Amino acid sequence: MGSKEKLFEEVLLDEETVNQNEIVLFNDDVNTFDHVIETLIAVCDHTAEQAEQCSLIVHYNGKCTVKTGEYDDLKPRCTRLLQAGLSAEIV
Repeated sequence: MGSKEKLFEEVLLDEETVNQNEIVLFNDDVNTFDHVIETLIAVCDHTAEQAEQCSLIVHYNGKCTVKTGEYDDLKPRCTRLLQAGLSAEIV
């Protein structure tokens, strides 16, 4: 592969990365661990282990990225998290 082709591939990868957004979940004093875990499994397609780890990170660090992807995929998921009483936003 020539150097121009390699550079072109790197630019494409960079553009794909730039188009990714994240749903960030924030800690609150209202929701139980079980509720957060069940919601992450249902809304973000987490495994039980992923959801549990995210809930602990949120609890101890105040926030955690729970889903990465394109905005159009994340928007309805974030809305469902908010409807479930969680505190989340897309960044």
